[in-house]
Amino acid sequence: MTAKMDQVWPWRALRAIFFWVFASLMASAAPAQTQSAEAEFLGATRHWLDQAVAGIQSSGAVPLRMEVSVGTLDSRLRLASCARVEPYIPVGTRLWGRTRLGLRCIEGMGKWNVFLPVTIKAIGRAWVMRRDVAPGTVLGEADVMEAEVDWAEEPSPIIADPALWVGQVAVRNLMTGQALRQNMVRPAQVFQAGAQVRIVAQGVGFQIHSDGQAVSPGVVGQMAKVRMDNGRVMSGTVLDARTVKLEM
Repeated sequence: MTAKMDQVWPWRALRAIFFWVFASLMASAAPAQTQSAEAEFLGATRHWLDQAVAGIQSSGAVPLRMEVSVGTLDSRLRLASCARVEPYIPVGTRLWGRTRLGLRCIEGMGKWNVFLPVTIKAIGRAWVMRRDVAPGTVLGEADVMEAEVDWAEEPSPIIADPALWVGQVAVRNLMTGQALRQNMVRPAQVFQAGAQVRIVAQGVGFQIHSDGQAVSPGVVGQMAKVRMDNGRVMSGTVLDARTVKLEM
């Protein structure tokens, strides 16, 4: 199972939110409506919203079922009548998880600006912990299982590709049923400072192999310092448990 880490918001669902927002504002601006009529109208709007977002999926390789839950405005608000309400996404806001939608009156008796709470869920298959593990545990396939989770429940992206977490180390206590996310694991250390390593020095048109000694611990994919035979200390990328690559 693989997926892109970025989740792009489907504009079809956003239009659905705007429709619901407008209906809600019109209902609050017309206190003469009976409660039953208002409930019926909002109920129909909610049904329309559910249909609009049904089947919407993220742009990633893993299908996600989008679910939108719209909150309510503060009941203490007294908004002036408005002929034109403009919804907008506040600066720095992402329509993912618990968030908010901005609403401003741009054509009415009084200009106002309010925020509406919105929850966006993205339900899909992901890797979750089969058992509790302690910090420092090297994760393997026996530690996890597949289950449906809300990808948008936390800000850190889901790790969908097993190659990105198998052999990684848990950075904190991971609980049974918890979905694996990028901030929960780190690469494992493959050698200690002082270990003998193989150095591959590579440049344009040449490659040299030699032995050396690690000056700092080595983590696959990260930089480590090594001491060459001539005593010179250089930095290179750790390729595996014994090899460090130097770019010349």
